Amino acid sequence: MKSLSPYLVKFSGLKEGVHLFDFEIGNKFFKNFDYYDFADANIKTILELEKKPTLLNLKFRFSGEVEVQCDLSMEMFSLELETDYTVVVKFKDDTISSDDKVVFLPTGSNSIDVSHIIYESIILAVPQKKVHPGIENGSLKSEIIEKLEELKPKKNFKEKTDPRWDKLKDLF
Repeated sequence: MKSLSPYLVKFSGLKEGVHLFDFEIGNKFFKNFDYYDFADANIKTILELEKKPTLLNLKFRFSGEVEVQCDLSMEMFSLELETDYTVVVKFKDDTISSDDKVVFLPTGSNSIDVSHIIYESIILAVPQKKVHPGIENGSLKSEIIEKLEELKPKKNFKEKTDPRWDKLKDLF
């Protein structure tokens, strides 16, 4: 994938110390990665870059919301996201890191593309099972939810046992 220029952070002209960068992440950002699970996205990203003589510390803070589809009711809802992620950037030629918290750049690099780090951090912050808040508090009325309640096993289902199996339990 080609570099997304708004997310290309140039650190070569910066003095040692802490520098802040702001990014507004919308749905267009995720479409660049061919990711279409969000109906809409509005996430503010703050990057705190700490420049040191031999490395960079990147601290990302994400806050905002994405519009996703509920896995149970198929209704769209707004999911609040609040997360952070830290990466250490080291300078070394021909090295690939197996650690996701350490990134190696060739010696003499003057910028880093943070778009992929932002993308992965946000995607991983979304829970695997997305449940509409109206389901948890009982305020969501939907045909799918009503059908799921209707098909839910009855409480006395587990109480009924076959007497033949009860005799086998006595063997233990």
